[in-house]
Amino acid sequence: MSCSILSRATKSGLIEFGVYNIRDFATDKHKITDDRPFGGGAGMVMKAEPICSAIDKFRTETSIVIYMCPDGKLLTSALAKELSQKKHLILLSGHYEGIDERVRKSRVNLEISIGDYIITNGTLASAVLADAVCRYVPGVLGNANSLTQDSFSNGLLSFPQYTRPVKFEEISVPEVLLSGNHIEINRWRLRQMIEKTELRRPDIFRKWLNSDKKHLEGNKDLQK
Repeated sequence: MSCSILSRATKSGLIEFGVYNIRDFATDKHKITDDRPFGGGAGMVMKAEPICSAIDKFRTETSIVIYMCPDGKLLTSALAKELSQKKHLILLSGHYEGIDERVRKSRVNLEISIGDYIITNGTLASAVLADAVCRYVPGVLGNANSLTQDSFSNGLLSFPQYTRPVKFEEISVPEVLLSGNHIEINRWRLRQMIEKTELRRPDIFRKWLNSDKKHLEGNKDLQK
């Protein structure tokens, strides 16, 4: 949070972060925040009491409590944009085998996963979510047009990018990008986005076709 875009956004007052250690909310002598699961099994489970105490301390009427977990709703650009419009997010990072289910039922408003894989703990996932969400806060990005060029911004993967030199290792920049004809450039970029998405992410491509049929109407280039 102290680097790059998020650091500048924090210093300018556009966003505010707070990072808190759940262990600080444990009341026993040894500050224990985990215990063995009822019913047996490998690994430990995070206890309900310190987690709920931490959430209750910072939660307000406008807070959205989000638990980062593998079985949560998949993080997408659309979800990140939606969350960027919320006033206050509380991100709960799970550890070990997860948290006591009673926390999920009594305190959590939304459960989110950053992908179908397992990582050491939810702190990494929380950082990913925070970064994705903050990009949609007005003023955070120096150039707001960057959002429209990112992958998934319009349901498609991003187009290829080139910079100087024009020729590198016998590979030249596509002529259309050097033409100065912005209509043709935009047409080429859209075609690249469609082709790449169809090839690499057919699932996204099918979803885009079904949801964006209105863009095909009257657009012969896009239909082709």
